[in-house]
Amino acid sequence: MYDKWLADRTRWFDASGIRKVFDLAAKLENPVNLSIGQPDFDAPETARQAAIEAISSRKNGYTPTQGAAVLRQLVQKQVDEQFGAGVREAFIASGTSGALFLTIMTLVNPGDEVIIFDPFFVMYDALVRMVGAKPVYISTYPDFHIDVNKVEAAITDKTKLIILNSPCNPTGSIASEQVCRDLAELADRKQVALVSDEIYKFFCYDGEFCSPAKFSKNVIVMDGYSKCYGVPGWRLGFVHGPHEIIQQMLKFQQYTFVCAPSALQYGVIGAIGTDMQPILNAYRHKRDLVYDGLKDYFEIEKSEGAFYSFPKAPIAASEFVNKAILERSLLVIPGNVFSSADTNFRISFAASDETIEKGVEILVDMVKKM
Repeated sequence: MYDKWLADRTRWFDASGIRKVFDLAAKLENPVNLSIGQPDFDAPETARQAAIEAISSRKNGYTPTQGAAVLRQLVQKQVDEQFGAGVREAFIASGTSGALFLTIMTLVNPGDEVIIFDPFFVMYDALVRMVGAKPVYISTYPDFHIDVNKVEAAITDKTKLIILNSPCNPTGSIASEQVCRDLAELADRKQVALVSDEIYKFFCYDGEFCSPAKFSKNVIVMDGYSKCYGVPGWRLGFVHGPHEIIQQMLKFQQYTFVCAPSALQYGVIGAIGTDMQPILNAYRHKRDLVYDGLKDYFEIEKSEGAFYSFPKAPIAASEFVNKAILERSLLVIPGNVFSSADTNFRISFAASDETIEKGVEILVDMVKKM
């Protein structure tokens, strides 16, 4: 009976493969968990106290759809300082996931094509399908860097959008300044929208982060506070881009999310300006623990950013991950969750050093016994 009730779009994509791994892992006692895509550090004390104060002082109602004035003005000031006053308009969204949903709803029609770099964050593919559009995948294997010539070759008269995620989940790769420039110029030349998901930009280990918005006023940027301040559950992000696009996104926010969580908007203000350099240094060390521990046993690129590594499995990745989970109680995510290929698997090093060392030891031992 219920099949008759369900909308067609429920059949256009499956439940997250990550959730399936978590369901499998729920049967395990004390697993070695290198699967979680969220920071293992807590929010700064200043942020926690500011949130408490906001709740205690009854800042629990709606804010304006575009965000609490004080936070929105802070974000707008940062954007103006970086890209020039009056060039880009900003607003507060319910996380970068919420921002992505608003972007897809605002820009993409059924039958449109959206270019996605493979491997990709799982939500990109699902949201494109949700609106009846077609994902067009461009492989970045084996080194996970973007070939802009492949992007140009993939653009058709149906192409509406290109989604860039740098630093990338799941690969840890970062788009170079030249790639950012070339993508921005290509998108402008072809009159295709370019969305830049920059939620991991704090986690750049060996060089400077570059946004394609540096090269075009038309780029739509999604960013937020979940990763850099350890508040993923607060659901706070922000978007900036052309006024004409932002105003339409706000219309969709008004009729979906209404506004981002109100008291927590005031809470995150308390975190802005906090010195998070010790966290970045700690995560660079975690990155090195994974890479140095696995490089002699796996094909693996050294992560440039985010908190993920994406090594190649010695057998089909889905089979390798099942063995890791069921036989060794090690939680990692098979690469086919993020990709059309079943070759690699994702390690999240957003975990304690001890957990990382245990996970690396298990992975090396598995390979030695194959």
